[in-house]
Amino acid sequence: MRFALAQLRSTTDPRENLALVTDVARRAARGAADVVVFPEATMCSFRRAPARVAEAFDGPWASAVRLLAGDLGVTVVAGMFTTTNGPRVHNTLLVTGGTEARYDKIHLFDALGHRESATIAPGLRPTPVEVSGHGLGLAVCYDIRFPTHFIDLASGGAKIMVVCASWAPGPEKLHQWRTLVTARAMDSVSFVVAVDQAPLGDIETPAAPTGIGHSMVVDPTGRVLLELGTEPELAFVDVDPGRVAAAREALPLLTGNPARSL
Repeated sequence: MRFALAQLRSTTDPRENLALVTDVARRAARGAADVVVFPEATMCSFRRAPARVAEAFDGPWASAVRLLAGDLGVTVVAGMFTTTNGPRVHNTLLVTGGTEARYDKIHLFDALGHRESATIAPGLRPTPVEVSGHGLGLAVCYDIRFPTHFIDLASGGAKIMVVCASWAPGPEKLHQWRTLVTARAMDSVSFVVAVDQAPLGDIETPAAPTGIGHSMVVDPTGRVLLELGTEPELAFVDVDPGRVAAAREALPLLTGNPARSL
């Protein structure tokens, strides 16, 4: 499978971001990508209150992305905000284009001076999805600090973990990001495709969770296959899901660990 990593810098205007998604997805399709992965909060940067832009999962922003993915013949994974029955909203991943799925972020970023749960309602369960006959697990940003999230997805059949992030900057956050992405690949004996927002400024300065860049792909043994820098960039990587079975046979970490919440 060919993955396109769309490291971008979302604005606070969903229409501008939709135009950006359209341009990048078209370039990904020209590069023969099967899946193009955008960051968390692609629809709108966290610099604007999510409740001000959230819409239904079948609303105009998501519908436009669906139409785009269908026209291009690629699977798009992109972060957006969806409405609930209450004042809080969901931090959602839209998966569309041949396969249709959603994942609402479970683990909310109530840490390091942030309180995501004040405005975001948590999802209920991990979400596996099948793309081109292969299982993908979905995660959003802070989820990456929870090994069992990835182990459960792997135990349920996922071989490639897709992580969409808007990783908050701050001291040692780049080191933590690299370490966590690599550790989750090794915990779950899976590929991890992790796409972050490009930063607005100094990645060592604490700020709203707007990203630090450094999108990565790590294989099931913990080998880094790709790491980007801090600027917006579209990069491609070919992933062979067949390698996962061999890695899991050599390292049978998931044996006797049935999925608990899929």
